[in-house]
Amino acid sequence: MTAERKDSIRALLKGIETGDPAAVAVVNEDKYIQHNPQTQEGSEGLAALFKRLSKTSPRVNIVRAFSDGDYVFAHTEYDFATRRIGFEVFRFEGDQAVEHWDNIQPRRGPNPSGHTMVDGATTVADPDSTEANRAIVRSFVEDILISRRLDRLDSYIGGTPFTQHNPEMADGLPALRAALEAQSVDGVMIGYDKSHRVLAEGSFVLSVSEGTLDGVHTSFYDLFRLAEGKIVEHWDTIEAIPPPSEWKNQNGKF
Repeated sequence: MTAERKDSIRALLKGIETGDPAAVAVVNEDKYIQHNPQTQEGSEGLAALFKRLSKTSPRVNIVRAFSDGDYVFAHTEYDFATRRIGFEVFRFEGDQAVEHWDNIQPRRGPNPSGHTMVDGATTVADPDSTEANRAIVRSFVEDILISRRLDRLDSYIGGTPFTQHNPEMADGLPALRAALEAQSVDGVMIGYDKSHRVLAEGSFVLSVSEGTLDGVHTSFYDLFRLAEGKIVEHWDTIEAIPPPSEWKNQNGKF
């Protein structure tokens, strides 16, 4: 069922591009819970929405897709009126998706090391390491990103090359340490306050966190690739969360 769920989500997301009504069959619209605060529930069926969007000639590329229990999560790039990078998370009941979260930002870069926000490894390795890698990333988020115990950074990253896909940062542990010590990226203050979810498949782990960016309520999605118990590659998206008065549904971002 894991492979089938991934394939169905790939088809669903490509349905934005093609307008194929069959793509939305994976979604149980009667039970579907939408966590994108800018999307109104129940106003327009997905088939009609995708058909309308397809007429604008969008482009959708699913770069990576993973499965973790009842969740499928994907790393995507979109070209609508503007180019954007996103993470999409779906929760399944049986063979249908019943809940959705996402985090999308404008595409930027390449970064100082020449990497884009989506290039790099795509193949899942070490499937038996899923739970160990999940625990490492959960601890990294709590220790380093939330509690800022930077004295522990070497225990998570070190001994192997570290590839960075954040559009403002360079490869390597020294660049990451300098950014964390400055508590900023490109002069903008970043603060992680709470970890909401950690999803994993083999060597890839996605962390969903809440915090602030220059004082603005923000959602942070961080994708890590691990090898031999160390974090060796990182991608992310950062999205401001609108105030509740502007939400089009009341399900919350997380």
